[in-house]
Formats: sequence, C-alpha cells, structure tokens
Amino acid sequence: MIRVLFLCVHNSARSQLAEAWLRELGEGRYEVESAGLEPGRLNPHVVRALQEVGIDICGKIPQSVFDLHQAGRRYDWVVTVCSPEAAERCPIFPGGGHRLHWPLPDPASFTGSEEEVMARVRELREAVREKVREFVAQTRGGGIIPPPPGRAGT
Repeated sequence: MIRVLFLCVHNSARSQLAEAWLRELGEGRYEVESAGLEPGRLNPHVVRALQEVGIDICGKIPQSVFDLHQAGRRYDWVVTVCSPEAAERCPIFPGGGHRLHWPLPDPASFTGSEEEVMARVRELREAVREKVREFVAQTRGGGIIPPPPGRAGT
C-alpha cells in the first residue's frame, strides 16, 4: 500500500476532493488521508459536487495535521493543495517521503450565484480528478516514482 496524505489549510474542500478521488481511482492500492492546519467544516458545495458523481463524503470529519503527526503517522507521499494566495499558511508534514504541491483555488473564495459557485466547484472537482489520475499513473504498480526535477509542483 502506498500511503498518501493530502494537506490544505482547513481540510474542508481541496484536500477532501483529492482524498475522495484517490479512494475512487486508486484501485485499493493506496492508504489515503487528508488533513488541515485549521480544520473547518466540510464545504457544502464540494459535498454536493462529489455527490453528483456518486461519491459521498457527508460523514467525513476534517482532521488536524497536528493530530496525525502526534499519532506518529508516516506517508510515502505528502501532497499540499493550497492556493498560491495561501502558500505561506499551507501546512507541512515532517513524516512524509516524497512531496508534491498542486496549487488549487480555494472554493471558499468563489463568489456569484449558487449556480455560478457550483460551476466553479465542478471545474475544481474535475481538475482534482485529473491530478489524481496523473498521480495514480505515476505511482502505478506500487512503485514510488518521484516526479522529474522541476515538476514537483505540477
């Protein structure tokens, strides 16, 4: 099993999306968790967007990165998913092997009508799905293959 941790500030949207997609697309080869620096509540737009594609995270409770560290958790991959604007607040995790950063917009910052916000959340959902597909292809077969130099953040 390849152990993966997705991190963001609140563990309410982006890291939850990434965790859900890796569970869905990972064919049981990954032990995956997500956490945040300041765990908040699940973003209802993200919950709805995942429900639209048959993934239910309603019962998911956001976790603290500190709790995982105190529990002695270790990961093969730690993937941060903070927006460029929140880069200085994006958590780090000392118990990780390979590190990646996927700069993703924070859906809490999306504005407009309910449908406009949902349209942007759906775009984010699909962008995260594609990132996770690439990650699965990169780590397929149980091997841990680090990204080429200069591509860690892509």
